[in-house]
Amino acid sequence: MSRENVEVLRAFFAAWNAGDMGALRELHDPSAIMHAPAGWPEPGPEVGRDAIMRQFERLRSAWEADWVEPIGDFIDAGDRALVRFIWHTAGRVPGSHMEFTEVATVRGGRVVRSEFFWDHEEAVKAAGLEG
Repeated sequence: MSRENVEVLRAFFAAWNAGDMGALRELHDPSAIMHAPAGWPEPGPEVGRDAIMRQFERLRSAWEADWVEPIGDFIDAGDRALVRFIWHTAGRVPGSHMEFTEVATVRGGRVVRSEFFWDHEEAVKAAGLEG
């Protein structure tokens, strides 16, 4: 089952880069919870698929263009999958290149919990893996 969880996370990144908000929505369980990294301007958590989608829409609307670039392997962590990535943004204000690691808990082919970390080692530990 865990290899399927990695594929769900890969699908999330592909949908984000394609701008396919419908696919992003379908990849999340209706009761999903999303935690932003420590110190994020909107601390959350975002509770429920609708709240998560509203946050995704806010993030996307802040930029003329944005995309995610995995900079590490997608890692199988049992009922979780994680990947280190850079979120590139460009547009009306100077763009940015922010590095995160996402830890996604997947059940039934859908994300039920997403946690974003600035520090990759912290994310690895949160996923229950050795640092």
